[in-house]
Amino acid sequence: MTAPDGRGRPDRPASPSGSPGTTSEETPAPTGIPALVARVMQLKPVRVLLAYGAAGGPILAAGMSYQAVFAVFAALAVGFSVAGSVLAGNPALLDSLLTLIQGAVPGLFGEGGAITDPQALLESDAVRATGIIGSIGLLVTALGWLASTRDSVRRIFELPPPTTFFLLLKVKDLGLALVFALAMLLSAALSVVSTGLLGFVFGLMQVGEDSPLAIVVGRTVGLALVLALDTAVLAGAYRILSGVKIPWPQLLQGALLGGVAMGVLKVLGTALLGGASRNPLLASFAVIIGLLIWFNLICQIILICASWIAVGMADKGIDARDLSPEQLEKERVAKLDEARRILEEEERARERERYEQSRGITRLMLGLRRRRRR
Repeated sequence: MTAPDGRGRPDRPASPSGSPGTTSEETPAPTGIPALVARVMQLKPVRVLLAYGAAGGPILAAGMSYQAVFAVFAALAVGFSVAGSVLAGNPALLDSLLTLIQGAVPGLFGEGGAITDPQALLESDAVRATGIIGSIGLLVTALGWLASTRDSVRRIFELPPPTTFFLLLKVKDLGLALVFALAMLLSAALSVVSTGLLGFVFGLMQVGEDSPLAIVVGRTVGLALVLALDTAVLAGAYRILSGVKIPWPQLLQGALLGGVAMGVLKVLGTALLGGASRNPLLASFAVIIGLLIWFNLICQIILICASWIAVGMADKGIDARDLSPEQLEKERVAKLDEARRILEEEERARERERYEQSRGITRLMLGLRRRRRR
């Protein structure tokens, strides 16, 4: 017989008390440490990390960070040469742009950094006729990281690679790279404007620029601009670059969480990367290893926040795939048919087991009868 729930399980005997709906074989609810573990496993951060690990997130982040090391130098070589030509008459904006990039990637500029003299990049001839071919090669290298990020985010959402023609994807990546460059330039311009406005306001209030109030307010405004830029970039990476259909509430929540995490990482960046330069075994490669560590942390934040969005969508019953209602109905029917087939196979297996048991009992009874006759 099948159980009332229709899952093909045999009916259990009634409990001695005879009360309906209770059985003598009911598993008691866990208590103590097992109950605590069960509650912890149901927490969203725990489920996010489990889903991140199940999708191979750490390995994907390692591949992304490897691509990022090459992409950042390629992007800087092209971007700084363009900035050096376009913004040559605005040194304040150039300095603000350098400060913004240094905050995004600690240890990139300055003494002991990967680039000791950023001014050399600003004076590069990569935009001249003799450097156009080299700039194209560097640009292709930089776009490779965007392609790697797109595939990794889609894997977190358990989606296949996009079927769009690869040249169109490259054009899309190029457009996003240009938008990102303009966003950084806009952020640098806003930083210059906000610094000037704050200086004007503090001058009216007769507050010195070195006062604690001016330092705190200026630092807060700078962090707010960086948070807005990081949040917008992450939202674009999840929704536009990866092409995942994400509702706005889940998208903003995940992107803002990633922006905050990146902000904390940037504030602690010098302390986090200091160990690589102090290790005598890594002294010769401290810059490259520091960049690898930094980009690995950034890429892990990107993918963990993508996993946060994916788990949140699953909790709301939202499918990340762009399926029509007819396709969803066909998939639902196919799942029901598969479940029905599995239940039928289980029922047949139980019938065979009962048949074999009955045959064994029959053989045993016949053997006993033969012995009695003898």
